[in-house]
Amino acid sequence: MDPLSPFALIIGAIFVNNVVLAQFLGICPFLGVSKDVKSSLGMGGAVLFVMLLATVVTWLIYTYLLYPIDAATNEPIRDLRFLQTIVYILVIAGLVQMVEIVLKKTSPSLYQTLGVFLPLITTNCAVLGVAILVIQKEMNLLQSTIYSASIALGFTLALVIFAGIREQMELTGVPKGMKGVPIALVTAGILAMAFMGFGGIVPIP
Repeated sequence: MDPLSPFALIIGAIFVNNVVLAQFLGICPFLGVSKDVKSSLGMGGAVLFVMLLATVVTWLIYTYLLYPIDAATNEPIRDLRFLQTIVYILVIAGLVQMVEIVLKKTSPSLYQTLGVFLPLITTNCAVLGVAILVIQKEMNLLQSTIYSASIALGFTLALVIFAGIREQMELTGVPKGMKGVPIALVTAGILAMAFMGFGGIVPIP
């Protein structure tokens, strides 16, 4: 199976190579916004929207501005790849601010749902990581779009499962020394091992 086929990209990004549990990106919101399922769903929706938009925009910037290829000679017209990280960070921060402003003006109800989580996405390394990964893996625009959406869905899945477990633990007798962050880290480790069971279903893209 081609690791860059749509099916392999979707299954691989959500289960086999989960962005949080396998690649360890986005750990801060994973631990910080996973205390209840409702907040986790809100964060997941915001990440999906911003990650998809940021990946498309940064792919276009890289392909047509930072490292454009001459179709006739197959040689780069210019090489500004050393600016990639700083340009991506500025683009992601700008997109988050723009989306926040637009939502606040045009859809106050959606802004109330996602607006609380949008500022957190600016510092979410998963968004930057995916934008860089699609370039490193030499994906086209369609593959990049599918991959980024699948990564965001995998992030949401892990976040919601983790939040559900943490809500349940609030009702159980956790030893005093393990309450809070310690038991959360142990739970995250067990969850990561559970997701290892999906390994081998499809090639990791």
